[in-house]
Amino acid sequence: MVAADFKAVRDAVRRLVREDAVPREDEIEETDAIPEDVRRKAADMGLFGYTLPEEHGGLGATLSEDVQLAFEFGRTTPAFRPMFGTNNGIAGKVLVNAGTEEQQRHWLPRLAEGAVASSALTEAEAGSDPQEPRRGVRRGNLRAATTSDGHSPRPPRCVGALPVFGPSSHSDRQRTAQPLPLPRSAAVT
Repeated sequence: MVAADFKAVRDAVRRLVREDAVPREDEIEETDAIPEDVRRKAADMGLFGYTLPEEHGGLGATLSEDVQLAFEFGRTTPAFRPMFGTNNGIAGKVLVNAGTEEQQRHWLPRLAEGAVASSALTEAEAGSDPQEPRRGVRRGNLRAATTSDGHSPRPPRCVGALPVFGPSSHSDRQRTAQPLPLPRSAAVT
């Protein structure tokens, strides 16, 4: 992103935080959710995909720009940044770095538009270290899913799949992105 464009994005984020998020921190705390109008403004600004590639609808922010935006997001309730953090972090980056071209074309524009991404580990005993999973990613061994939509009990808009990063089989240790379709009845917490 050119410097002038990033400055405009950073200034817009600063205004959103100061004018929309900070005045509503008590409401966010009480309801445990980001108000829909604030969420929509963030989506309209491209914040759900600010680190995703421009060719997929993102803003293409660099790591340095991501850090600068994190400082702006940090000026309000800690619930604000996680609303779109997974899209720009682990879930989005798994698709960018390990997804197939087809997966990227299918999922990244949705994430950039404001769909809520999730991340999961496929083994309950893996804890927070996904480096040595014992099993491959299979539909039957998904143990937990968490969303990053500002702590709302249900995401306002779910893409219908969960990108999971892990070996595609027990014998194949090559890591690949494996989107697993979520049934409509799946509880998302």
